[in-house]
Amino acid sequence: MQKTQKKSLLLALALAVSASSWAQNVTINGTGVSLEANKTPIHTAKNPQAIAQLPKGLHLAVPGKLTVAVAALNSPPLTVFSDDNKTLLGSEVDIARLVADSLGLELNVVPTSWEDWPLGVASGKYDAAVSNITVTKERKEKFDFATYRKDSLGFYVKSTSPLSKIEKAEDIAGLRIIVGSGTNQEAILLAWNAENLKKGLKPFTPVYTKDDAAQTLALQSGRADAFFGPNVIGAWKAALTGKTKLVGSVDGGWPKAAHIAVTVKKGSGLVEPVQTALNGAIRSGDYAKVLNRWGEGVESIPQSEINPAGLGD
Repeated sequence: MQKTQKKSLLLALALAVSASSWAQNVTINGTGVSLEANKTPIHTAKNPQAIAQLPKGLHLAVPGKLTVAVAALNSPPLTVFSDDNKTLLGSEVDIARLVADSLGLELNVVPTSWEDWPLGVASGKYDAAVSNITVTKERKEKFDFATYRKDSLGFYVKSTSPLSKIEKAEDIAGLRIIVGSGTNQEAILLAWNAENLKKGLKPFTPVYTKDDAAQTLALQSGRADAFFGPNVIGAWKAALTGKTKLVGSVDGGWPKAAHIAVTVKKGSGLVEPVQTALNGAIRSGDYAKVLNRWGEGVESIPQSEINPAGLGD
């Protein structure tokens, strides 16, 4: 087969997987997930305590609404476009809805790029971001965090790859790894790479892609050896296509554990009511309903914390 034909076929496969992912039933972490069933929103009751904590004179991006930035990438189970190609579904959207409901506000979800959320939150364009954001020492200088999920990362390779284990620094030597720019995953890989260089090992090569389809193409075409990112995203793809496999897991705050959090502007006064909202949803059971229906129950936490230790602490 000619190289151009092979590339076209791989691209078609990648696009097909991305476009069809919303319609599939998959099993991740032992839980069956139905995107069709999950189109029905999960709501929670207003939380008077959380509402009372809202700052006086609070200026919201859109009056009466909680404007939340979520990932624009089609990356189930975190975010995925429904069959109308407009409505966003996913655990991140559901978590944002629990917070908005608790605060007595309407949810206004805005899909955005990873590069855009920091400036958007800092400028007030978004009231909050729910985009698989890990608590880190550096980020706490500019933002406040209310945690809602454990951060578990996974290394995934082609199902036919000879690679069977990527769990520590030495394992990435000489590999080409798909990773998001500016993420804690990238920070972990760079730290591991620095260790390897001191030992005289080969450097790893980061592979940056713009979207899910490009990630799939890079991995399946052999342009990359592995993908390193949120474990639930990798698990979804592996279950959906059978073309990738998990070869290692790492805590998001390596070498310590870390949590994913609702992110707000530092000093805005929003983090306390958001934390109260999350803890109320945890107590009511609505939080568990959200994570369980997306196969993320294994990453649940017993309570939300404000600005806990994270990557770099």
